[in-house]
Amino acid sequence: MECCRRASPGTPFLLLAFLLLSSRTARSEEDRDGLWDAWGPWSECSRTCGGGASYSLRRCLSSKSCEGRNIRYRTCSNVDCPPEAGDFRAQQCSAHNDVKYHGQFYEWLPVSNDPDNPCSLKCQAKGTALVVELAPKVLDGTRCYTESLDMCISGLCQIVGCDHQLGSTIKEDNCGVCNGDGSTCRLVRGQYKSQLTTTK
Repeated sequence: MECCRRASPGTPFLLLAFLLLSSRTARSEEDRDGLWDAWGPWSECSRTCGGGASYSLRRCLSSKSCEGRNIRYRTCSNVDCPPEAGDFRAQQCSAHNDVKYHGQFYEWLPVSNDPDNPCSLKCQAKGTALVVELAPKVLDGTRCYTESLDMCISGLCQIVGCDHQLGSTIKEDNCGVCNGDGSTCRLVRGQYKSQLTTTK
């Protein structure tokens, strides 16, 4: 008399392997997330107007290294500055006016739109051809280029869309509407006749 039935070969093993693999995958994801402490509060904005940057930090709780980043950024103070505030890059250059450079004082003016390193503080001494890098990094929130919303954060140029969000590629349409479809304005074509008359 047979006391026991043997299961079909391989079936329990495959089931056990599947369960182990599933639990291990779930556990590894939990462990990875659990290695980090919660994100901390957001810092003060780097600017009070004109678009700045704020950051938040988190701590690695593992004795080994954690996957991922320990700092994140977001934009802030996305309101226009009053005209009297002046250019943010120009402010940073002029802060060096009372510091001697090679034994001499200069009035420093901003050098903008540097294609090689848009996030370094390059300034030109007024009335001269002298251009100097006065700091390797501009302050967070400084525009990379004068005609762009992209901003420098920690010395790197970061993409900013017209929605003022970091990493956003949303642009204005031909009508100047953010993420628009160009339907809110129309192009008027015609001939322009000069009103100037020649005098004989």
